[in-house]
Amino acid sequence: MAVAPVDPLAPAPVAVRFGDRRDAGRQLAELLAEHPLLAGEDAERPVVLAIPRGGVPVAAEVARALQAPLDVAVVRKIGAPGNPEFAIGALAEGGVRILSDDVVHAIGLSPPALQELLDRGERELVDRLLRYRGQCEPVPLRGRTAILVDDGLATGSSALAAVESLRRRGARRVILAVPVAAPQAVRLLGGRADDVVCVEAPDDLAAVGYWYRDFRPTRDEEVTALLAAHRAGASRPAGVPRPEGDPRGEDDRPPEAAPPPDRCGDPAAP
Repeated sequence: MAVAPVDPLAPAPVAVRFGDRRDAGRQLAELLAEHPLLAGEDAERPVVLAIPRGGVPVAAEVARALQAPLDVAVVRKIGAPGNPEFAIGALAEGGVRILSDDVVHAIGLSPPALQELLDRGERELVDRLLRYRGQCEPVPLRGRTAILVDDGLATGSSALAAVESLRRRGARRVILAVPVAAPQAVRLLGGRADDVVCVEAPDDLAAVGYWYRDFRPTRDEEVTALLAAHRAGASRPAGVPRPEGDPRGEDDRPPEAAPPPDRCGDPAAP
């Protein structure tokens, strides 16, 4: 389905539902707080994983509300030659490759050309993992519930790769959580994830950005700052106030650039 490009500063349509990604994350967290798969969760808290970049501000609010660790689920879309916005598949951490054989055949992509695209995508995937996670180990998922978060779901190809990656990392169950999603994408992912949670699933999605008043692109600096701020906050014992002069306010807004945290990953992990 072709969609028109979204001007992030254009006046919002009547259908707008979220002020920005942070607002969307808070609304999504309210739904997840009552989710039956999270009720009675054992001593191991669920893990919230964001698809960068736009999913990170949403996921940071969800992780804060659920008091859960926050990590990234990096995905690299594979676009057709000459038309990178037309996805033929996606790659994810752990050697996951999701390809549409029908599309590959339809555009006449030769095996060597396809392999070149995949090799380039793998290199970019590694670069993104280093950029967002740095030297931190991924948060352990084995036997735990993984909540996969993005800022919206249009086709679902990238989310499919992310779900498979989380399964391979040992997640006991995977909940895909997004503020807004196309119904066909919900049906597609419903067969792969244990559940798909969304605030809105409009028949006339058109584009994810139309459902936000502020849908400006999320920058890499914001992603790394949010992840660092969450790790630093999670590693502070409950009830201990932030140090005087901490640039984050009462609402945990991250600074423009955060220093590397002393601890990585899930502070509750052994």
